[in-house]
Amino acid sequence: MKVNNKNNKKWQDYSAVGKRLKGTRFIAFKVPLKQALTRTLPCSEAFGPWELLDALQKDDQELGLIIDLTFTTRYYNLQDLPQSLLFVKIFTAGHEVPSDATILSFKRAVRRFLRDNEDNGEGRKQLFNNNRNLLHTTF
Repeated sequence: MKVNNKNNKKWQDYSAVGKRLKGTRFIAFKVPLKQALTRTLPCSEAFGPWELLDALQKDDQELGLIIDLTFTTRYYNLQDLPQSLLFVKIFTAGHEVPSDATILSFKRAVRRFLRDNEDNGEGRKQLFNNNRNLLHTTF
């Protein structure tokens, strides 16, 4: 799979990881790319799943859920993410307002995550307490 130079340039124009949206658990980030798609980039500009996790760790952020809002599965492999990480894929068409069904899917994913991680209980809930929901689209 090849990402053309125009797309690489657009992708490079964005910060890898944004700041937490005030009053929420949300952090936006640019889509991480598998190595096959970043071969032409300088190492300092490559951004894949592990660079995402490293960036969050450096900022003392814990990741609990990724919501992928792209309309493809080509950018990275789920196998590249830790098994402890929750992942939701919502196919979302670009350059248009999301459909009601897409918005509902997003709301359900967030509500489920918040419900399952609302307290400091034992086990899985404790592992994900105060974790962040991360969202990404293509660019």
